[in-house]
Amino acid sequence: MTVIRVKGFKIFRDRHGKLRCYHRATGHKIDLERAPFGTVAFIAECGKITALAEARKSTEPKAGTLGGVVASYYAEAHFRNLSDRTKRDYRRCAAFIGNILDTPIQTINTPLLCQIHDKAESKIGWRQANMLMSFLSQVFSYGVPRGLVAVNYAAAVKPKPRPKTLARANRPWTAEELAAVLTLAPAHIRAAVALMAYTGLDPSDALTLRRSAIVDGDLSTARGKTGQKVELQITQTLRAALNDAPRHDAVTILATTRGLPWTYDGFSTVWHRFKAKQVEAGKLPADLTLKGLRHTVATVLREAGVSPRSIADLLGQKTEAMAQHYSRDASLAASNRKTMEILEFEIERRTKSVNPAAKSVKPE
Repeated sequence: MTVIRVKGFKIFRDRHGKLRCYHRATGHKIDLERAPFGTVAFIAECGKITALAEARKSTEPKAGTLGGVVASYYAEAHFRNLSDRTKRDYRRCAAFIGNILDTPIQTINTPLLCQIHDKAESKIGWRQANMLMSFLSQVFSYGVPRGLVAVNYAAAVKPKPRPKTLARANRPWTAEELAAVLTLAPAHIRAAVALMAYTGLDPSDALTLRRSAIVDGDLSTARGKTGQKVELQITQTLRAALNDAPRHDAVTILATTRGLPWTYDGFSTVWHRFKAKQVEAGKLPADLTLKGLRHTVATVLREAGVSPRSIADLLGQKTEAMAQHYSRDASLAASNRKTMEILEFEIERRTKSVNPAAKSVKPE
């Protein structure tokens, strides 16, 4: 019997004596009933599988290249533990450098990344350009101690500033705007907005918050983006808004009208449709955003005199700097008035020895 050998394929008989064939590299099987062994159809099938395997091989990242380091980072636990949205954003930014992933890693340096940064700004905007550098900084930080790259070249790239002419994004809501939404919105939207407004949770965290996060009447969860633990009280007003929402059996606290857990994109679509109708009716401004509620919480608390550290703890932020960023629109006139009274008292008290006749009036 003449044995025909096809490079890259294993041809054998199974324990039942039936002839089998598969591609060694990919494991792709050939149906020998549709393409009998040795026929033109069989040879054509082998050629097609071989071509596909070669095409796939040519697109796989190679070791020692930028793509190789990126692929290694994607498999790393830190990346896998990021929120789905952050991973999606990183991959979207990485797509911008898809045509240079075969660049040898030893040719990468800070000046080259600055050029990429500049080009990205002109093509995909300043925010995405900065996110691209943040992504590469994460990749290189991962690669340096593993010997995959010598230096984190992205760390020295200065972020692009926000254009001064660009409209403010995610501004805080006014009390009137929040009251209007809580009055006008249907119950399933109102419950979600109330949860964000009365806890400061990021929209993606609020929408995926599980019932199991409620412990003894309080919320115990963690930020999806940072993993920072957050413990919050369910206030009477918030509980009322949640109780008014349609009953459902979803594992999440919030749900669609069909009783299913929300996706971020799904709720965003519903929110924008609701807002568009209210904007058209002149009842809401067009620049309200769900993320603006997080800024609202920080702003209200800072105006009430709450410390940046306490605001950061409530928002699940690791640093006070982010709490100050979220509350940067706060009106500090009232708290500064109290501070000025303290300042006046202290100056008078400390200068009393110079002018004993002066009387200090302790602030209330």
